[in-house]
Amino acid sequence: MAPQTGSTRKETRPASAFLQLFTWEEIRMHNGRGQGQEQWLVIDRKVYDVSKFSKRHPGGSRVLSHYAGQDATDAFIAFHKDKSLVEKYLKSLLIGELAPDQPSCESNKDKALVEDFRELRCSVEKMGLLRPNYTFFFLIFLHLLVLDVASWLVVWHFGISFVPFVVGIVLFTTAQIQMGWFQHDLGHCSVFRKPKWNRLLQIVVINVLKGFPASWWNHLHHQHHAKPNCFLKDPDLSLHPKLFSLGKTLSVELGKKKKKFMPYNYQHMYFILLTPLTFIPFLEFSVFSIAIKKKNWLDVLLTVTFYIRSGLMYIPLMGFKNFVMYFWLCRCLESIWFAWVTQMNHIPMHIDYDRNKDWVSTQLHATCNVKQSLFNDWFTGHLNFQIEHHLFPTMPRHNYCKVAPLVKALCEKHGIEYKSKTLLTAFSDILHSLKDSGEHWLEAYLHG
Repeated sequence: MAPQTGSTRKETRPASAFLQLFTWEEIRMHNGRGQGQEQWLVIDRKVYDVSKFSKRHPGGSRVLSHYAGQDATDAFIAFHKDKSLVEKYLKSLLIGELAPDQPSCESNKDKALVEDFRELRCSVEKMGLLRPNYTFFFLIFLHLLVLDVASWLVVWHFGISFVPFVVGIVLFTTAQIQMGWFQHDLGHCSVFRKPKWNRLLQIVVINVLKGFPASWWNHLHHQHHAKPNCFLKDPDLSLHPKLFSLGKTLSVELGKKKKKFMPYNYQHMYFILLTPLTFIPFLEFSVFSIAIKKKNWLDVLLTVTFYIRSGLMYIPLMGFKNFVMYFWLCRCLESIWFAWVTQMNHIPMHIDYDRNKDWVSTQLHATCNVKQSLFNDWFTGHLNFQIEHHLFPTMPRHNYCKVAPLVKALCEKHGIEYKSKTLLTAFSDILHSLKDSGEHWLEAYLHG
């Protein structure tokens, strides 16, 4: 019997002797929004049904749903460092493959760019740029522990008069933000070669040392990397439209619908004040809802130990009221630091709905870099190399500067803009972008 092409698969799964053949049109129909809400995706010409598995996916169900009906080959390669670990899952999800007359690349994607990037990826692996330097990460971990201990020692030795109180806040805030950058490395499995050791230490750092559930970070951040700046798929755009109007396309759409939740034409002004005030309650309270909803009770318990640890360390030295002031001032400063660093690479870039572009175009249109310097590398946790980080999310950060020239060459060859700015320009571009988006909204709101 010859294999047949078709999307009707209510029958039993095809026997191992042959695979059912599909067209791209049939795959696009299974994007999770049609009848039956089935989710199919393509990896290296193989077709997988992830409808049921998505709920058990370690990286979260929404990451898979964001690629339903699309080719996920490059995203799959980018996210999974240990391919052998996921092979056992893929075998049970396999339902067929692309028909011989179907191209490997979707028609709306740049085939030459896709092929060149995959060659670059192979070169990166051969050069060993995905292998971590354990000494580098040991020093990173050591320096954040020193900062954390120093913040306590200053208060313990000098008391809580104005100067040591402020110095303690600065040290504690710096320790917390650096822990954030380090757990980010661990979450991307770029510190150890084995994913399990990254996951284990990430739980220690983000839960016990920072006070946030690891499940919350993994649930949101993987989605961001899968579809950056794609509205309804990138959680980092969740403040649109309740607080901000982001990007020209979304702002004009919002204005034409005559929707106004905030005075968006002034958002470049209230961003400075509202951002830390928004991040504090969101990060401190809302994040627990994800862990509780998923019934990750161990995650919640370990997170609570951070607050117990902090209280036991500082309340005996300064009393409860001073501790509350100390702690929330640190959280406020950390929120400002975190918000400006993480948004400088994305808010000024193109924001739109998912257009199912190729991996390189998706990442480059949504990210930009900040010039390299020792301070910028440290201050941003090497997120000044945002382009390289998004193209190779499992790459250890100490290798971004090595792959950057190769990425620039790829961009030049294919006419893609590789944006790199100074730190201050990147910060100011956040406000300029918000101002422009607000003006687009106002024009559409009044005259659209």
